Amino acid sequence: MQKLRRREKEEAVMNLQEAVESIRPLDEKAMEQSKELWDSIAHPLHSLGKLEDMVVQIAGITGDPRVHADKRVLVPMCADNGVVEEGVTQTGQEITALVAESFLQTKAASSIMCRTVKCDIFPVDVGVATDVSILNRKIAYGTKNIAKEPAMTREQAIQSIETGIEIACMMKEKGYQIMATGEMGIGNTTTSSAIASVLLDLPVEKMTGRGAGLSTEGLNRKIQVIKHAIEIHKPDKADPIDVLAKVGGFDIGGIAGLFLGGAACHMPVVIDGVISATGAVLAAAICPQAKDYMLASHVSKEPAGELILKALGKEAPLHCDMCLGEGTGALNLFPLLDTGLAVYHGMSDFHNFGMEAYEHLQ
Repeated sequence: MQKLRRREKEEAVMNLQEAVESIRPLDEKAMEQSKELWDSIAHPLHSLGKLEDMVVQIAGITGDPRVHADKRVLVPMCADNGVVEEGVTQTGQEITALVAESFLQTKAASSIMCRTVKCDIFPVDVGVATDVSILNRKIAYGTKNIAKEPAMTREQAIQSIETGIEIACMMKEKGYQIMATGEMGIGNTTTSSAIASVLLDLPVEKMTGRGAGLSTEGLNRKIQVIKHAIEIHKPDKADPIDVLAKVGGFDIGGIAGLFLGGAACHMPVVIDGVISATGAVLAAAICPQAKDYMLASHVSKEPAGELILKALGKEAPLHCDMCLGEGTGALNLFPLLDTGLAVYHGMSDFHNFGMEAYEHLQ
């Protein structure tokens, strides 16, 4: 007996169209007030750089210059990918379930980091190949093998995105002020490379890396599998849902939904590495305005990392050569944000220091 998508209770959930229609431009007044507060603080103007920019952006997202990010959550979307049959990974599919289970046992890298940066973790099963003891929003027991057939139906693609929207709204209702995105799914660097290559119209070779430690032979096989999948399915770049359905994964669709749902709920959402960033590109292809609600964290070591962030118009403050996934890069943005907010809320202004304020010079 399959135990697929299940809710604790029936309730109205925002659908994709409703989410897109709810996404508005950032609050310019709140951003201006935040900039004025920064300029009043006794420090050289904009000398905290991206730390100041993040705070101003969050003010615009929430509509409130009194920015706080104490209540934070990481949402890893977990799903399996049929393409692992093609030998594009170093490890087997069973690892997805093992890591998904470990998130709530504080055994995974990201859950250990969560404890360190005082962040809750809320993993979601959108398509793990076996049943696991995390929130069940399973669409199917893994996707199909994209080397042979489309990853999923169009209906499943929309369902994966709407699941992310649902979870984002749920996190907002639980009182979280900021959400980090993460994932777990063996084979998802293959599907993310496929999606990014199509949506950004860039060569597969430029978008594909070694993932979790492939050999040169394995990397070449992975590239050929992606190129073959794109060739036989012909995903339509102008239709992001078609791209997801043909060469994507449930986890990436779920992440795209987190970005769209976060934007609809006026909550900042942090991009992690290349897979999370691919979900961000997918969300932006559906609703360009959603980009304004995204915060970049780090530049992934994967080849596509910098290219995807550039396409999103984002500059990440961290360059750590990370490629672990799970949300580990996104979590490392929080200490930076904390120090910026400590100054924003705690430092005296020029008057209290007995100084003349700096002026914006032409």
